[in-house]
Amino acid sequence: MDLTLILFIVLAVVAILTALGMLASRSAIYAALFLVLNFATVAIFYLMLGAPFIAMAQVTVYAGAIMVLFLFVIMLLGAEKLPKGEVLPWQRPLAIGLAAVLLAEAGYLLFQRLHITAGLANPGAEVNAPEAIQAMALSLFNQYLLPFEVTSVLLLVAMVGVIVLTKKEKGES
Repeated sequence: MDLTLILFIVLAVVAILTALGMLASRSAIYAALFLVLNFATVAIFYLMLGAPFIAMAQVTVYAGAIMVLFLFVIMLLGAEKLPKGEVLPWQRPLAIGLAAVLLAEAGYLLFQRLHITAGLANPGAEVNAPEAIQAMALSLFNQYLLPFEVTSVLLLVAMVGVIVLTKKEKGES
């Protein structure tokens, strides 16, 4: 076995276990930390695929900024102290059915992808990374500058809104 294949299998197991840990965790903080670990394993997958820019963006944007925001909101709201809600009787069968449909779809897409890449003459063609990164940056900051800025303003407004909604009045305890 190749060292890359062994690393891939170990990372795949870690990614699956952290995703399951996130879903099974009762504490919102532990779930967020499992998600950070999952993001890190996905970033290593990107590095293995030869995409260091995407890996760094994964770590900086998701594991860094977004997860800090999630943890801030969880701590501010005290979500780990919320009482359990009632489970509706139709929720579990619906969730299991939708998960089965998603699993079948993922299997079908993987099978189709394997079938398509088996027929290609050169599936691993090299891409000039600096030119691709430059083209993506120019596209992001020229053509998509307005949606990029609107997204940053929406995140800021959401954070301020959470602070305003959870702020206690002076007389309340």
